[in-house]
Amino acid sequence: MTDILTAIAERRATKRFDPSYQIPDDELRSILNAAMHAPTAFNIQNWRFLVVRDPAQRTKIKEAAWNQPQIEEAAALIVMCADIKAWEKNPARYWDGVPEKMQQTYVGMIRNYYEGHEQVQRDEGMRSCGMAAYAIMMAAAAHGLQTCPMDGFDFKKVGEIINLPKDHEIVMFVAIGKRAGDPPPHGARLSFEETVRHDRFA
Repeated sequence: MTDILTAIAERRATKRFDPSYQIPDDELRSILNAAMHAPTAFNIQNWRFLVVRDPAQRTKIKEAAWNQPQIEEAAALIVMCADIKAWEKNPARYWDGVPEKMQQTYVGMIRNYYEGHEQVQRDEGMRSCGMAAYAIMMAAAAHGLQTCPMDGFDFKKVGEIINLPKDHEIVMFVAIGKRAGDPPPHGARLSFEETVRHDRFA
């Protein structure tokens, strides 16, 4: 397994994958299981991972993604979706097994926080999927694989292709596989001093 700090430092967006590599089902399941431990507010687990491996479906998505090769070349394409209404779908199940009073407290908090606040519902889905996507990238690195987070596609068209439920939103793609060839030079990183502030902005 790759050290987590090394994986973070060495992560690159892989643009070309080895199309001959096939990811074992148990390995892909392990990666997705890791992502299911990503944090979500109130434990509502509002991410949904659509695994696209069917070649015909990949071709359609590639056409809606400006023909980016990683769509078809990757061993697995994960469409990260947010279930915007997860908060109202039997929320007690998110706290199953805890004392009843604690469960009911959280159910009330969930309802009070999300009900009638559509922007909050959407924003929370975006945050949750972003954290889960990074978990996928790190878990893939632990298995010796490379990834490419993507948002260069026609969201509406892809939604039609995958039959996206009306209460879901596509957040991004994560392509997973074996890198083909050496990566190009890495772009520059901003300095620590420019990026990190303390207590307030000047």
